[in-house]
Amino acid sequence: MISPLLSNYAPADLSFEKGEGAYLIGNDGRRYLDFYAGIAVTSLGHAHPRVVKAIQDQAEKVLHVANLFRIPEQEELARKLVDATFADAVYFCNSGAEANECGLKMIRKYFSANGQPEKFRVIGFNDSFHGRTLATIAAAGQEKLLEGFGPAADGYDHVEAGDLEAVKAAITPETAGIIIEPIIGEGGIRVMDPDFLKSLRDLCDENDLLLMFDEIQTGMGRTGKLFAYEHLGFHPDIMSSAKALGNGFPVGACLAVEKVAKCMTVGSHGSTYGGNPMAMTVASTVVDVMTEEGFMDHVSRIANHLKQSLNGVVDRYPSVLEELRGVGLHLGLKCKVENSALIAALQKQGALTAKAGDNVVRLLPPLIIEEQQINEFINALENACEELSQ
Repeated sequence: MISPLLSNYAPADLSFEKGEGAYLIGNDGRRYLDFYAGIAVTSLGHAHPRVVKAIQDQAEKVLHVANLFRIPEQEELARKLVDATFADAVYFCNSGAEANECGLKMIRKYFSANGQPEKFRVIGFNDSFHGRTLATIAAAGQEKLLEGFGPAADGYDHVEAGDLEAVKAAITPETAGIIIEPIIGEGGIRVMDPDFLKSLRDLCDENDLLLMFDEIQTGMGRTGKLFAYEHLGFHPDIMSSAKALGNGFPVGACLAVEKVAKCMTVGSHGSTYGGNPMAMTVASTVVDVMTEEGFMDHVSRIANHLKQSLNGVVDRYPSVLEELRGVGLHLGLKCKVENSALIAALQKQGALTAKAGDNVVRLLPPLIIEEQQINEFINALENACEELSQ
């Protein structure tokens, strides 16, 4: 007999009964410092009072209404996101993969609607991650994601991130767009050079292509700005958002400039649950909190403190740690020991972290952490490194 639960995960033998801010309380009775936030999801921490109240209040009104009717909560959140970003319109869905699916469809639809249906191919980058649907695993440059799922969906070409000449060589008359994470997350917290990203913007403008940023992880305050593109001085044509947008409630969004958005006509895309009143109320509350005066200043200030502290640990334990990577609170420790060993040692110390490619341990604490919690994590990290250096 197999387990009634599909075995596509290999979870640690630990579960949680409660969360409080930056902490999770395990079924083993221990209090754990959560430095991965459900993989950059619970960025306002667990049981944030305003999010809890928003859920409670909305649950007493209406959870779901089909998109056959106007949903005022959608219109309100769309206006907030448009006002806070480069975008002119927003589509709401349930996850990051769905947001990326929408963006990839937008790229094709834009050229089809403008009399160029032959332009449908999208250039992506090796070791990227855009979701688990058939289209998004094809868009990511990772063979392991495709294994066992038959021929990859057509229309995606891959080059090494940072190699501008390779991008230029990959452009053909069929190329329609480029998709990239400003920081390649699962691939090892690899921060893309701003000059490289600007060159991609220029290439798209010169070759009549659309530029899409996957900000599923980097968005919603993770880098010290609401979205990472704000550090760059230019913007993409399409951008996906999810994860922290709902602080744990499933919600995603695909944002686009007017020329792209207006090509998505009635019936061209949709979602049953996408943009329902509950999801919109929660996400709207998250946006309100994150756009309040001083919030991002706190993220930048606390991130600088964390990075300085982490660099000190890297210097003190060169046999365990190689380098610190990342921007804001989107950080990774490149390890010399197996990253899984450091994750396990940290868990023994009461600190939870996440795995990434290139032998990196991801550090994605909630944006509301304070110095005391950083000091607590640094102490746990030093104890874990001491153990592994023996």
